[in-house]
Parts: sequence; structure tokens; C-alpha cells
Amino acid sequence: MPTPRKIVMLCLLLAASVSAQAEQGPSLPEALAAAFANNPELAAAGREIGIAEGERRQAGLIPNPELSWEVEDTRRDTSTTTVTLSQPLELGGKRGARIAVAGSGQAIAQLELERQRNALRADVVQAFHAALRAQTAVELAQQSQALTERGLRVAQGRVSAGQSSPVEATRAQVQLAQAQAEVRRAQTQQTVAYQALARLTGSPLATFNQLPATELSPGAAPDTDSLLDKVEQTADWRLAAAQIERGEASLGSEKAQRIPNLTVSVGSQYSREDRERVNVVGLSMPLPLFDRNQGNVLAAARRADQARDLRNAVELRLRSETRSAVSQWRTAMQEVDAYDRAILPSAQQAVDTATRGFEMGKFAFLDVLDAQRTLIEARGLYLDALATATNARAQVERLYGDLDGLNTQSSSRSTHE
Repeated sequence: MPTPRKIVMLCLLLAASVSAQAEQGPSLPEALAAAFANNPELAAAGREIGIAEGERRQAGLIPNPELSWEVEDTRRDTSTTTVTLSQPLELGGKRGARIAVAGSGQAIAQLELERQRNALRADVVQAFHAALRAQTAVELAQQSQALTERGLRVAQGRVSAGQSSPVEATRAQVQLAQAQAEVRRAQTQQTVAYQALARLTGSPLATFNQLPATELSPGAAPDTDSLLDKVEQTADWRLAAAQIERGEASLGSEKAQRIPNLTVSVGSQYSREDRERVNVVGLSMPLPLFDRNQGNVLAAARRADQARDLRNAVELRLRSETRSAVSQWRTAMQEVDAYDRAILPSAQQAVDTATRGFEMGKFAFLDVLDAQRTLIEARGLYLDALATATNARAQVERLYGDLDGLNTQSSSRSTHE
């Protein structure tokens, strides 16, 4: 049987484990899932589907009949009472035209939701990688602080031994103060980045203080021509095409309005004076002599033309933004590769060499400071290049959706064919 001390230790270990799990942030798939489930803007866009469904249902309803009651001659013994039931009959395919317009509205609502999902996904990917870079920037700033602390210790040792001027120790102290300030700035930026990620996932407060380690690089840029071949698969292009369909459906609906409706009425008339009841049947139809809905037809035709022009503008924008984003992505990744392969290792080696040389009295402390500044600047530029590449990928995925999923779908279609 476990002793009370063991029970207390187990409880403490369990509490520490739970606390560690609470501090651990979400992975990218988890952040995306939380955003899709909890983001209020996406939820609001999803409501449009229900709104469009209600409009589609209303468009399919036929007009209600009308019941009328009429009395002629209000004197009791000579009055005539007429009761009539009238039913409007829509001619010219008006109901079908309304359904077509409402149906195009449903398609537009679905595509708008897809576009919002793509935009949210891109925002989450950007925010997640921005938080990762901020987390990495804190680690690099702390490493830089450790370098300056080491330089300060070496400078103080050489000053104590009478081998260096006290000015070098002062320089080292200034460098350390700057490194400590950079750590504080990096930590503040990390907090802001964590909060931005939490907001996108539907949380008012970031409950984590560390994201799981993952690859900072967004990967190699895709082929531009392969993406341009998929322009017509994008949500933006299909949304613009759906707007054309709605414009044409609206034009058909306005043309149908040129044909007047027929109202059929049946009823009964009772005369107290003659003590006689007769049946009443009637037909009525407006005469389209002046108003043939010609103005609305013209406006709908121009809106349909406008939708076609807008689709062409959307396609032009998509192609231009695709080329720009892929070019930025590719250029940034070339910079990232250069920093990974040569620049960062060389800068780190220069710091190590200058520090060892200063310890041995071969270099001045200014050489150490210069090497440290070069390394810090190179690390900052490396993170900037990663940010450019990641943002360019996010821009591409804002247009095309998940690139990995898009490539999988294309491969599946090719295999099936």
C-alpha cells in the first residue's frame, strides 16, 4: 500500500504534467482545426448558407389565394352579398426563374464560405509561423546574450590581468545591455504573436507559452505554370463565374416579369331582395401597354455583362498575384538556403574564432563585437527571409487553398484518367 508521501509525490508529478500540457501550444493542424471550429467570422459566413436556403425555399412557393367579401346596398332587405376566392396564376415561368436566381445564391454562399475558409487557413498558417519565428527570435536573442556575457567575462579577465584596457570591459557591458534589451523586445513580440494566433483560433487569451518545435521553412515554391493551370479551380474564380450565372438567372427572371399574371376568381353572390344565389366567375389580367419591365430587363442585362467583366478582372488578378507570390517565395527560399548553407555557419565560426583570438590576445575586443553584430544581423535577416517565404506561401494558399491537398487531388484525377 503506497505511503502518504508517495501519494503526495504522485499528485505533484501529475499536476506538473497537466501544467506542462496546458503550457504547450497547439500544432499547426490543431490550430487549423480550432480556427475552423471556433472562429466567429467563419461561423458568420457559414450562416449565409442557411440564409440562401431560406431564400430558395421562399422562391419556390406559389402565391396565396385571396378571399374577398363585398356587400352592395347596405339596407337589410335589399342588400347583395358577394364572396369571392381569387388565385393568381404566374405565367411566363416566373416561379422557375425565381428558383434559378435563388439556386445561384446558394452556390454563391457555398463558394463564399470556401473562400473564407481559404483566407482563414492562410491567416492561421501566417500567424502560426510568425509565432514560431518569434519563439525562435527569443532563443536567438538569448544565445546572443550568452555570447555577450562570455565576451564580458573574457574582457573583465583580461582587464584584471592587465592585458586589456578597461574601455574594452565597458564596451562589453554596453553590448550586454543591448543584448538584454533585445531579449525583452523579442519576448514582447513573441507574446503579441501568440495572442494573434489565439485570436484566430477563437480564444480571447493565449493560454500557452511555447509552440511545438517544427520546420520553419515553408518548403520549395511550386511551378508557376502548374498553378496557373488551376486558376479556374480557385474559389475566387468559381465565385466570379457563379456571379455570372446569377446575373443571367436574374435577367431571365426580369424577362419573365414582362408577361402579366392571370388571376382566376370564383365566388357566390346572394341577393336578399330576389332571394336568389348565383355563382360568380372572373378572370383578370393587367394590360402591358406602358410598363413591360423594360427598365429592369435592361439593368439585369447590364449587370450580367458587368459580372463577365468582373470575372475577367478576377482571372487577371489571380494570375498576376500567383506570379508575384511564387516569385517572392522562390527568391526568399534561395536566400534561406544561402543562410543555411554558408552565411550563418560562417558568421558563427567568425564569432568563435574572434572570441578565442581575443582570449589569446591575438584580436582586439572590437573584432569580437563586430563578429557578434554580424552574426546577430545575419540571424535577423534569416528570419526575415523565412517570413517572406512563409507569407508568399500563405498568399498562394489564400488563392488556391491547401497546396498539399490540391496536389493530392490533381494526382488522384491523373491516376483515375
